[in-house]
Amino acid sequence: MVSLLIGMHATFGEIAAFAFLWTLVELIEPSKKRIDRAKIAASIGVIFIFLSWIVGGYYYVNYYKDVKPIIKEGPAPWAHGIAMETKEHIFLFLPFLAILTNALIRKKDLIKDNKARKSALLLSGLIFLLAIAMAGLGFMVSSGARAALESTSLGGLL
Repeated sequence: MVSLLIGMHATFGEIAAFAFLWTLVELIEPSKKRIDRAKIAASIGVIFIFLSWIVGGYYYVNYYKDVKPIIKEGPAPWAHGIAMETKEHIFLFLPFLAILTNALIRKKDLIKDNKARKSALLLSGLIFLLAIAMAGLGFMVSSGARAALESTSLGGLL
């Protein structure tokens, strides 16, 4: 169950990341058709960020409390102290950036309003980069947990 939750969390987050990359690409040279696709992409991104948020939050509340002390006592305590702490803070505001971007794309005429388009481009790029960074940080946390397990109870059998 735990591996499934972690896999779902990561997959949903990566889909969200690439939806915002798609949004960014559509907004580079806007047309009516490309703006319509950007709206679809941004909506997909928002949905999948929230799915990742919900699944990740469920895992964190129900299972991470058992993993955290193992990581902190293992050979890579920084995996929690740096990587997980960073993830926790980015995790809290990323959905709001996604909602803001989606609303901006829907409420402004991005063909005529170049400032709004540039803002949507920057926000889409920021969301993509933060979401990809989250995936890397998640890998570090998982690696910290595996390293801790290898050095203690499993004696290097993993």
